[in-house]
Amino acid sequence: MVEIKNLQEVDKIRAAAKIVAKTLALLKKEIRSGMSTADLDKIAREKIEAEGAKPGFLGYRDYPATLCVSINEEVVHGIPSSKRIIKDGDIVSFDVGTILDGFYGDAAITVAVGETKEEYLKLIEVTRRSLYKALDVVKDGVHLGDVSHAVQEVVEKEGMGVVKEFTGHGIGRKLHEDPSIPNFGQAGKGLILRSGMTLAIEPMVCLGKGDITVKKDGWTTVSTDGSYAAHFEHTICVTDKGCEILSEI
Repeated sequence: MVEIKNLQEVDKIRAAAKIVAKTLALLKKEIRSGMSTADLDKIAREKIEAEGAKPGFLGYRDYPATLCVSINEEVVHGIPSSKRIIKDGDIVSFDVGTILDGFYGDAAITVAVGETKEEYLKLIEVTRRSLYKALDVVKDGVHLGDVSHAVQEVVEKEGMGVVKEFTGHGIGRKLHEDPSIPNFGQAGKGLILRSGMTLAIEPMVCLGKGDITVKKDGWTTVSTDGSYAAHFEHTICVTDKGCEILSEI
């Protein structure tokens, strides 16, 4: 069942999502070659707690960290480690969640470290563009399939692969609520969006086919063909005129 949030509930999700945005902005500013992913996790946790919130991922289904840090061919859910060192040329995805006053915020970005290949920069740009194309479609009365199709159309037009096994989701009192939001689909089909729905829309895109494999740690997900991947996500609220991006950096 998809919840329609009232104004007070949206306010609380907005507050949680703003802390996510602040945390992502700080990570983007601080990341550099030679840092470990554990260093980045520490920065994220300290920022979230300084803002009066709690990490949304820590302990979720036994996840052991505040931050998901996924590098190069890692698509999502990379576990921070003191042994995983950032290098020039890497592309790094940050996924951050917070809990504030009983409500969640969730967002993700991908950044390049130092000088990297043009094709990787294009991957980042296409993934980000696919998210904003989907957000342009969101509006009261629109089918969810229209949103999903918008992501797929942007990505596949560039010859890249949409990850189909993972989806966006509703968000609120729980990190993952209904509906599931695939990054592929048929326009004019599916759930009809209504004002007050709060959603986390999150394209995950590979330079290759988009097939994925989960590693032995049970979390870290990589592209099966080893191609680089990018991930962008926003928490949004559906409105009569479109959507409000609650996690805008």
